[in-house]
Amino acid sequence: MSPSIADRQNTPRTIAFNKPYGVLPCFIDLDGRPTLADYIDLPGVYAAGRLDLDSEGLLLLTSDGRLAHYITDPQHKLPKVYLAQVERIPNEKALEQLRKGVVLGGKKTRPVEVGLLPDHPQLPDRPVPIRFRKNVVTAWLEIILHEGLNRQVRRMTATVGHPTLRLVRVAIGPVVLGDLQPGHWRELTSREIAQVNSAAPLR
Repeated sequence: MSPSIADRQNTPRTIAFNKPYGVLPCFIDLDGRPTLADYIDLPGVYAAGRLDLDSEGLLLLTSDGRLAHYITDPQHKLPKVYLAQVERIPNEKALEQLRKGVVLGGKKTRPVEVGLLPDHPQLPDRPVPIRFRKNVVTAWLEIILHEGLNRQVRRMTATVGHPTLRLVRVAIGPVVLGDLQPGHWRELTSREIAQVNSAAPLR
């Protein structure tokens, strides 16, 4: 028997959204800045976590409060994968500092996984180009976090002397951004939702 209209309306909705640069991760802004409402017309869903105005990439939204809590609660250590373009090429000492954790606001971050990418990743152009400094090279890092402190990646890379110029989140647990284009969203599959719920802590 197929589900009734009422059943379908009561079924939790969870989507993956590729948040563009310059969009707030909320539906209302009194200052008139771009928000999720400019891209998503789906009642009842709210962002599970944050992605700052000047950051891009994967944002999960759901009407399932329990799932939202699971995604955002750091005790579950759901890995979040970022690509960060930073000033200058970090040496092994700087990378090791990041891996061990750095002190932010008097508190040491959890260890993170960090790797220097050999090539620039294939990403859509940002509508507002980053500000290049003359004679300052840039590099791309892959950073995997298991917590979500405010502006954590930017603060961590700045602490070790490599300010972040562009930041793109490409995965949250088993959900990957893939080829989803900026400003577009898709429903998570039942398999993906089951994988999020059963994702084993990596640490």
